[in-house]
Amino acid sequence: MKAGVFFTGSGPIVIITTASSLTDPLLIKKLSSKGIRKFIACEIPESLAHEKYGHHFDIVLDDQKQEDFLRVIDFDGHHILAKFSFKELGTPIFYE
Repeated sequence: MKAGVFFTGSGPIVIITTASSLTDPLLIKKLSSKGIRKFIACEIPESLAHEKYGHHFDIVLDDQKQEDFLRVIDFDGHHILAKFSFKELGTPIFYE
């Protein structure tokens, strides 16, 4: 699994995906269908996402209503920026 912080036009989101990369064509298609066509993404270790979100992370992974390919862990920009240091984020990937 891959986890990442995506900086989008409406603010950052944290996702987890079974895609092979944060620029996987199917992931890009899924994001685009949700209105996200341009972003800056930073990969984070799945273990770091689990550490930061704890029980909430487990709940999101266990949610049967969400699809396995793409799960949103957090969509509150203030919350995300308070949880993560920029030093913890991987090399930025620019996509448009």
